[in-house]
Amino acid sequence: MIFSKFATRFTEHSGIVQLMEDLGDAMAGDKQMLMLGGGNPAHIPEVQSYFRKRMQWFVDNPDEFAQIIGNYDAPRGEQQFLQALAELLKNTYGWKLGPENIVLTAGSQSGFFLLFNSLAGEFQNGTLKKILLPMMPEYIGYGDVGLTDNMFVANKPAIETFDDHTFKYHVAFDDLHIDESIGAICVSRPTNPTGNVLTDEEVTHLLELAEQHQIPFILDNAYGMPFPNIVFTDAHPIWSEQVILCMSLSKLGLPAARTGIIIANEQITEAIANMNGIISLALGSFGPAMALELVRSGDVIRLGETVIKPYYESKAKRAVALFHQELAGIDYYIHKVEGAIFLWLWFPDLPISCEELYRRLKRRGVLVLSGHYFFPGLEQAWQHKHECIRVTYAMDDDVVSQGIKIIADEVRNALN
Repeated sequence: MIFSKFATRFTEHSGIVQLMEDLGDAMAGDKQMLMLGGGNPAHIPEVQSYFRKRMQWFVDNPDEFAQIIGNYDAPRGEQQFLQALAELLKNTYGWKLGPENIVLTAGSQSGFFLLFNSLAGEFQNGTLKKILLPMMPEYIGYGDVGLTDNMFVANKPAIETFDDHTFKYHVAFDDLHIDESIGAICVSRPTNPTGNVLTDEEVTHLLELAEQHQIPFILDNAYGMPFPNIVFTDAHPIWSEQVILCMSLSKLGLPAARTGIIIANEQITEAIANMNGIISLALGSFGPAMALELVRSGDVIRLGETVIKPYYESKAKRAVALFHQELAGIDYYIHKVEGAIFLWLWFPDLPISCEELYRRLKRRGVLVLSGHYFFPGLEQAWQHKHECIRVTYAMDDDVVSQGIKIIADEVRNALN
């Protein structure tokens, strides 16, 4: 079979495909795997209980049930949900927006595919533009969505180390280069894979650069505020018509509903809605229906603040403490856990690559992610990106504990 350029591009090996295949194989296989590689949110009892009751309500109300499974929504997304979310954001943050500033997508990954290929790549006048990722490492899912080669350009971070075997990445603003070839700036906050939360000052500076160069500033807010609010440090959300704020229902507890959210100026949201209509015809109703009352009442903020955030923060502290215990005597650093659901480990001068460490751990029944996948657009050689792994702490505590012990043991084996 001879495929088109499009199919060839999207059937080549990629980190995000390997991640999802590993997760699927592990779930379907006979061998028990310790799943510390994926980004699936935890099954938090209070959250699961709410969504079970919400689903039962639909079952008990035939007209509403028929609506969510039997009727198409508009390409922009379910109108009541858009209205409720606009009101929540206006009332909470004072942002001047309405439902016309919001569009849903079939998951965040689909949304980034549409956004990146709208703002970068080849333009009608023949020019080529790129997406600037101002601080590595960044989300694994960005790297393979471009319809043109070399869609991303990335900057190495500044690294600050601390005496307690922790470190933190910062945007190296002096090294940022923005010219007419840059179509947009994009950062995740909190950052997947590191759990880094860019400071308010860093975000403001990036927005000022975007305004100066009249390009969009994309903020990937999948783990941020107002929901699911997996943020453990002092930070404040930001939006203006220069900002494209991307959110999701996944980390709220609805990953299977595949509901991404884009908040932007009307020109952007209308364009994405039109693309939805062509590519998907309509969007799924299930996610917006399940979350509607949470958003409409504002309880989604309470749920994040009182349930979701403390749940993950407690798990993060336990996992970090166990890594410190198991890695004693080894040269290692853990990125400061400021949000999201991952730990990012750095093993300076590790004699094997992080990809080899990934393979050895997989043979021992532990799935992590090799850090080298998280540097899209960084063409220059940098040993650091071969010395890191991403580990999720969102799984059951016993699974996380077993996995950490095996990781530490395998690193010791590599060093001996």
